[in-house]
Amino acid sequence: MENLGGIYDFHMLPELTSGQVVKSSCESSRMNPMKVLVVDDEAPIRRSLRATLTSAGYVVVEARSGEEAIEEIQTSNIDMVLLDIRMPGIGGIEACSRIRKFSDVSIIVISVCRDQSDKVAAFDAGADDYMVKPFGIQELLSRIRAIQRRAPRADSAPPFTAPGLEIDFERRRVVAGGTPVHLTPTEFDLLRLLVLNPGKPLSHQVLLESICGPEHAFERWRLRVFINQLRKKIEPDPSNPRFILTEPLIGYKFDAPVEKPSRPNGQTNTRRLREAS
Repeated sequence: MENLGGIYDFHMLPELTSGQVVKSSCESSRMNPMKVLVVDDEAPIRRSLRATLTSAGYVVVEARSGEEAIEEIQTSNIDMVLLDIRMPGIGGIEACSRIRKFSDVSIIVISVCRDQSDKVAAFDAGADDYMVKPFGIQELLSRIRAIQRRAPRADSAPPFTAPGLEIDFERRRVVAGGTPVHLTPTEFDLLRLLVLNPGKPLSHQVLLESICGPEHAFERWRLRVFINQLRKKIEPDPSNPRFILTEPLIGYKFDAPVEKPSRPNGQTNTRRLREAS
């Protein structure tokens, strides 16, 4: 775990006493509590986070290293991971990258590093959010609730099919070029938003507010990271995108050919999604 001048400080994140309670604004958590995996090599930090999150209505599981975290996620139903970066062993960024190879669990990376390059590295590895230390209890709980609100729900949107790309919104499955691809929850939400607004340029601000929350509405670098990751996963040639197009000075739009059902004479008609928008 990273320290600030030898002292780890969450700002208002002491180990709670029996008389202290942090209220959760998520009423549904009492009926179906979210299971949070806290990954940190320092026991006092794990205990403090456990006390805080448990008091807020979450179920908490602990791991002391990236290796333990991977094993826990493979064997348990984990809903969210709070992942420290600097730990003995493989470290947080590498652990995040390995987790993304088999799981779409929500991941919040925690670090003292404020440089944009460090944040980009975390998002490139598959993180859903990045928190810079020190931070307070309410900010942490707010970030968790924000990800909860973006959690998968029953989706009534019909499956999308185009040459080279298939999307099942209800099952949150994507097949690109005939091969299943693994998207993080944030990547899938971004793709869904673009696909369901075919041919319509969506601004950077609209996209960021929708997938990351209003507090990140002007962090365009964050959106570029997610778009680049999506293109690598679904585009035949990411450097010459076919589906996710850049709208200069505005944002991005989704564009793809769609095959309509066969006509009575057996001919097929291919049109652009934007013509249907």
